[in-house]
Amino acid sequence: MIITVTELAKRFRGQALYERVNLEIRPGIIHALVGPNGSGKSVLLRLLCGLLKPDSGEVVIDPQFLDRRRVFPDRFGVLIDRPGALPHLSGIANLTALARIRHRIGNAELAALMRSFGLDPENSRRVRHYSLGMKQKLALCQAFMEDPRVLILDEPFNALDEISAQNLRERLRGLAADGVTIVFTSHDPRDVELLAQRIFVIEDTRVVERSPVP
Repeated sequence: MIITVTELAKRFRGQALYERVNLEIRPGIIHALVGPNGSGKSVLLRLLCGLLKPDSGEVVIDPQFLDRRRVFPDRFGVLIDRPGALPHLSGIANLTALARIRHRIGNAELAALMRSFGLDPENSRRVRHYSLGMKQKLALCQAFMEDPRVLILDEPFNALDEISAQNLRERLRGLAADGVTIVFTSHDPRDVELLAQRIFVIEDTRVVERSPVP
């Protein structure tokens, strides 16, 4: 398993958000996490990739993605909450700055990645002037840019037009077929129906698995 969750519990503002959650996130599978607004989907995604710690229980990440020098797991691509970028820089400048941290992707590859998401790497417009859809595409570029083997995506289809959403669905299917593990949330049941191979539903403080629609 890539991620194993055992008897996880988490409280928020004095209230139990999760109790006795047990999950297995498997390689090469598209997992959907669904639940009403405010149910804690983003919190659970943060717990899965180590950005938050449980109050009790444990989240065990496959050792192949861990390095003692690094708190955040390696080869994880993450989009959680709102898209984040330096607003005074262009899109390509944002990606280039991130790429300098690990030196895994070159400028030509970054430019090709932006084009694949419908962004122009030669456009010098600052991100503060991007539309919501453009900011979402840039955030997806950030998640995909270093050949991740695990993708944790919170509402990845937000603000995307239908053509861009369809392209993203096809990309995710292709990555899963290549063995990439994917966990995503969506408020749109259609995205879950079209993509998910496993569905986890938040019910009160528990997370239960439901079978996808055939």
